[in-house]
Formats: sequence, structure tokens, C-alpha cells
Amino acid sequence: MNGLKRQPREIVLIGGGHTHALVLHQLAQTPFPRARVTLITPTPKAPYTGMLPGFIAGHYAREDLDIDLQHLIAKIGGRLVLGKVDRLDRAAGVVGGQGFDDIRFDLASVDIGITSDLPALPGYAEHAVSAKPLGAYAQRWTAWLGQVDGGVLRPEIAVLGAGVAGVELALAMAYRLRGQRHILRVIDRGRALPNIGAFARKRLLSHLARFGIEVLEHVDVTAIEACSVVCANGQRIGASFVVGVAGTRPQDWLLQTGLDLERGFIKVDRHLRTLNEGRVFAVGDCAHMTHAPRPKAGVFAVRQAPFLLANLRAALGAGPWRSYQPQRDYLKLVSLGGQTALADKWGLPLEGRWLWRLKDRIDAKFMRQFNGPV
Repeated sequence: MNGLKRQPREIVLIGGGHTHALVLHQLAQTPFPRARVTLITPTPKAPYTGMLPGFIAGHYAREDLDIDLQHLIAKIGGRLVLGKVDRLDRAAGVVGGQGFDDIRFDLASVDIGITSDLPALPGYAEHAVSAKPLGAYAQRWTAWLGQVDGGVLRPEIAVLGAGVAGVELALAMAYRLRGQRHILRVIDRGRALPNIGAFARKRLLSHLARFGIEVLEHVDVTAIEACSVVCANGQRIGASFVVGVAGTRPQDWLLQTGLDLERGFIKVDRHLRTLNEGRVFAVGDCAHMTHAPRPKAGVFAVRQAPFLLANLRAALGAGPWRSYQPQRDYLKLVSLGGQTALADKWGLPLEGRWLWRLKDRIDAKFMRQFNGPV
């Protein structure tokens, strides 16, 4: 080595998603050999989306949802860079973006989630909010509740998107408004609840009906106004609060990276490594698993963490490669507004307060692992 000290490898984690948070937690016990870790994320805290319906319903405080990324990176002696990545230069081996200078990488991992195409609707940016990122939705929801309680606004809500996430949030908002006269509608351009078992779908629709929530299927929304949703047929649906839970898509800047993509999502192999760039990995909703395509779901992001950690080690020459094979079916726990939940797996739904307690314990256990001394 001619007496020269070998420089540490640079590992850059792009985004503070759940997979990266878990990797940072696990690194505190088993650090990388001769490597420095940099986390680039817009905010020092990342909300855990699994507890969002519970917060909206009033079961959790806002701070209960936060994963402290600054705390996690400090535990491993890494570097936190606050900013939004919008460029990855494979040839130069650098990432760039808003709020920071270019950062060199030897290995990089992308965990940035997905975005929504709903903001392209006329009036959406001014008069609506997306469920993700969670922070903006939580802030607007709290402010709107204050205006409703003060008699400034009529309690009319429109949820754009009638998938499981939209229905779960509609039930949570209805529960929070129980005892108050309100109107709540769930609107979808297609069929409501298309990706859940038939029996679970029937039960969820019955819960919506019990809460007086109207489901509008096969309705195209063309614009959002100050107090209404405009439909393609010219109909205006009253709404002083509009939340978007549909139209998810990958972030646009990925198109300029030269990485191999599938409809804008980063293609990865069974090692969670991109197909045409061995130094770059991708996990969570922004990744497309070519060996085992699956719908976008948080359960996959959580279970990818030990595999990403092992394979980053392998890329450093410090361990064997591990193949991630996602399960074909998984337990879906859906909050029903109050402290009760519905479970769906293998098309067999269960329901009850005990399932909400189970979900609460799972969520609490997940969050506890991120707390502890530096």
C-alpha cells in the first residue's frame, strides 16, 4: 500500500424510508467495515405510515409516528445531509440535489417511496392535500378540524382513491368526526377496493355504509375548487377538505439516472441491486422486483432491510450475498376507525378489537427499536 492509509468506502443512503431506517438501526450493532454512511433525506424525522389512520382517528399523538433519523445516523457515527436528491450520476459516482453539494458514493441505495400524479389536477395544489407525505396531511387535517369546530367550514370531506388506504383513512376521519354532522365521500375512477379479498371487501363496504360514507365509483375528477370537487360530467361535489390517496407513481428524477426502469420504478434483482449498475441498490415502493413482482406495500420494505444490509456488506467484500424472496400473500390489518380492525389473508377475513390491539402491539414494537441511547 506504499504506506498510504486506505480511505473508507462511501455508502450513501438516498431517502429515509422504512428499509433505510431499519438498516441504520441494525448497523448500530454490526457496523460496516471501513465504510462511512451518509443519509440524505429532506427532514430529520420520517413518519411511520402504518400508524397514520390511528393518528387521524385520534388514537395517537403526532409525535408518536416519528422515526428519528438524526438519532439513528448519530448512533453509527454517520453523516446526515438534509436535502432532496434529484440527480444520480453513474459515470461520476455522485448524487446531487437541492440543499447540498454533490456527494460521492462507492455504493448507494435508493429508498424514496413514490409520489402522486394528483397534484397535476387543476386546483389540487391550492385546495387539496395528499396523504403522503404524511406531515403535510397531518398539519392540514389538524387545522381543518379547528376551522370546523369554530364553525368556519362545513364538515364535508372527499377522499380521492377508494383502495384500502383511502377507505382506511375515510373510516378514521369519520370516527374522529363521530357525534358531529358531516358528509364524507370516497371517490374513485374505477371500482372500490379492487385489491382485497371478496369477503373483506364486502365487510369494508358495510363499515363505510355504517359510518354513512358514500362511495362513488367510476367517477373521473377533473379539477379541485375551494369547496368542491369537479367531475368530468360537470358535477360539483361539495368538499371543504380533499385528500388524495390515488394516482401513485415513481418520482420523475429517476428517469434521468440511466438506471434500468419498469414504468419509472427502479428494476432490481433478487439481491435488491439495480440491473445495470452494480453499485446502486433500491428498496421499498420505488423499486420493482424483477424476480418477484409484488404490489406496493409496506410489509415488503420492512422485510427487505436485513437483505439490503447483508448485500451492502457483500458488495464491500465482507459477507455472503442473500436473496430476497417476498411472500406471495401477507396479513393485511385494516383499521376500522375505532379501536377495532379487520384482517385479510388467503381471502379469509377476521375482525375485532383484539386485531386492533395486535396491530397496536406490532406498531409499538416497530417504533420502540428506533429509540435508545446514542
